[in-house]
Amino acid sequence: MALSRAERCLVLLLRLLSRAFLLLLRLAARASTALAPGPRTLTPLAGAPPTRCVPPPGQPLLQLSAGQLARRIRRREVKCTDVVQAYIKRIEEINPLVNAVVKDRFDAALEEAHHVDKLLSEGHGDEDALQEKFPFLGVPFTVKEAFALHGMPNTSGLVSRRNLISTSDALVVSRLKQAGAIPLGVTNCSELCMWYESNNNVYGRTNNPYDLQRIVGGSSGGEGCVLGAACSVIGVGSDIGGSIRMPAFFNGIFGHKPTTGVVPNDGQFPNALGVRTEFLCTGPMCRYAEDLEPMLRVMAGPGVRKLKLDEKVSLEKVKFYCMEHDGGSVFVSPVDREILQAQRKVVEHLETRFGVQVQHITIHKMKYAFQIWSAMMSSRDSDGQEAQLFTDLLGDHGKPVWPLWELMKWFLGMSLHTIPAIALALTEKLMKLNPGGNAKLVSMGHSLRTEMMNLLGTDGMLLYPSHPIVAPKHYSPLGMPFNFAYTAVFNVLGLPVTQCPLGLSSEGLPLGIQVVAGPHNDHLTLAMARYLEKAFGGWVCPGKS
Repeated sequence: MALSRAERCLVLLLRLLSRAFLLLLRLAARASTALAPGPRTLTPLAGAPPTRCVPPPGQPLLQLSAGQLARRIRRREVKCTDVVQAYIKRIEEINPLVNAVVKDRFDAALEEAHHVDKLLSEGHGDEDALQEKFPFLGVPFTVKEAFALHGMPNTSGLVSRRNLISTSDALVVSRLKQAGAIPLGVTNCSELCMWYESNNNVYGRTNNPYDLQRIVGGSSGGEGCVLGAACSVIGVGSDIGGSIRMPAFFNGIFGHKPTTGVVPNDGQFPNALGVRTEFLCTGPMCRYAEDLEPMLRVMAGPGVRKLKLDEKVSLEKVKFYCMEHDGGSVFVSPVDREILQAQRKVVEHLETRFGVQVQHITIHKMKYAFQIWSAMMSSRDSDGQEAQLFTDLLGDHGKPVWPLWELMKWFLGMSLHTIPAIALALTEKLMKLNPGGNAKLVSMGHSLRTEMMNLLGTDGMLLYPSHPIVAPKHYSPLGMPFNFAYTAVFNVLGLPVTQCPLGLSSEGLPLGIQVVAGPHNDHLTLAMARYLEKAFGGWVCPGKS
């Protein structure tokens, strides 16, 4: 299904237009900066030049995994209030720089921490009983603002919802609270969770803790940011096109997109309808690989029975496959040299350490990942129901939104919506003009899923880039808007994927890799995440070379 000459010309024209538009945005941003106070920068010492990253955490409690914190709290080795207070102090220090926590519940969190300390002081239950009942007893966590958290806003960056306050908890949030975890607040996302820069007209823009001039990813970008900046230790994200894995990659942490249908999506806005229920996944985000599996068990609840988390994984018996790029799609950027080098180091390490042969493969259909994802997102479900229109979500089922009119209003500074949301609404209209081509792409997607399942089986893993470039500068995604295809394709394939950090680039920006397995073989990718953390160091705090 090669592109015709006309299609290639159209792609090149779109690239030129998007880059010209990006230049205009940057000029406008510079002008607004000249007229108004800019974002804060850090000056660690008098007379020293400003640094572009946040300071490393000084409090030792901030550098422990959720499992370690829960263990120390259960054993009365540390007070829960001290742990929660340490994270509150860290957020208060860092959030003015990154704008990740958009609403906190610090007073309520401290009160809940006091209850934990009181419970322990009164000797309720031994350590084993407490661990079984409350695996995350006293552990602070944060939640993507798209999920309902009682008493917190739930706008998903939509201006028309800015006064909405949740009166209940999303199911996964409720399960984590029942497991003893204490929510600190909610974190920023992109408008309606459908763009990979976390910026909206309700809360503004979130900055990357490794370089404040760069993006945190989206849509779970605020969540990725607070975890990478050591303002939280575990968090809740959702993923329909890479919304867990891109922020995890850009912020140097772990993120897991489970097999479809394992973790419930209830209680988030927007939720998936129609065919998109097969693509949207709720999953864990964290700084330490050891926390992924316990989080997944809690978040999945009864759905965890679909997985094989109790099976022991022997990596020397796994069949490893590797792809270094998608095959050269004209819609996405070439893969950065340092990202390729990091992936090759993983391959060399596996072959040396386990004596395995990592097979380099070419899956030709991956070249059409963006087109396949777009077509399948807009397709009908098995009952013939059409996918929900993004323009309906923009209007929040109220007054209709007309994308061209909103674009004109945006140029005049009058639109309530962000330019990525308006562009997506326009793209949605264009997709409907070619139903025959979309049907072929949907068929290609089903064929690709079968090919991938046959390849991976129950004992195979694929190593694949998380994104073609490291965290780009603010607004840059508008110049190359389809780079998210590297993560998005696995949503429509329904495969479990874990994003794993692999140290920092020469610019001090996080590197990483996606590890993919067959359906319901999440235990393989989680085991690989734990191993890669030991072999390559895992999370590296901002500012460390």
